[in-house]
Amino acid sequence: MIDVYLSLGTNVGERLNNLKKAVSLIRNFDKSKLIKVSRIYETKPWGYLDQDDFLNLCIFMKTSLSPYELLDRCQEVEKELERVKNFRWGPRTMDVDILTYDELTNDDEKLTIPHKHLQKRAFVLLPLLDLAPNLKVRGKSIREWYNQLDEKEKENIKVIREKIEEEIEEGI
Repeated sequence: MIDVYLSLGTNVGERLNNLKKAVSLIRNFDKSKLIKVSRIYETKPWGYLDQDDFLNLCIFMKTSLSPYELLDRCQEVEKELERVKNFRWGPRTMDVDILTYDELTNDDEKLTIPHKHLQKRAFVLLPLLDLAPNLKVRGKSIREWYNQLDEKEKENIKVIREKIEEEIEEGI
């Protein structure tokens, strides 16, 4: 099975419930096993700034789905949570991004792996630090990428929840 890291973000509706439902749906992907979920972080918007704050987390999973099959499943999660794409980096009920797929590099109109902005975003790097600080992406570890961020980017993120997995299992 292939090691995969996903990023989830939401800033519309019941944000915490959106994350719980998305993680639960991802846990049930065929040919896949959810291994670990990061802490939940609240972050300022990135790109388009005139919107509510996001809740973000990252997931480590193993899968035998192809990258495009995995992308289809991630988009099904977004659809299940009624994501509407009005404009780039706009508000959303759920965004599920494939950050890495083992050591695969892919860049086409449908899928870019590793995610093209991964190394620029604290809301991705900090949750990834929870899961895999030594994971190498584009020749540097997640820790090295995080340490290179400017302080303003790092100030726009805070931990709001330590665990989510138990809550999903308990149906909270």
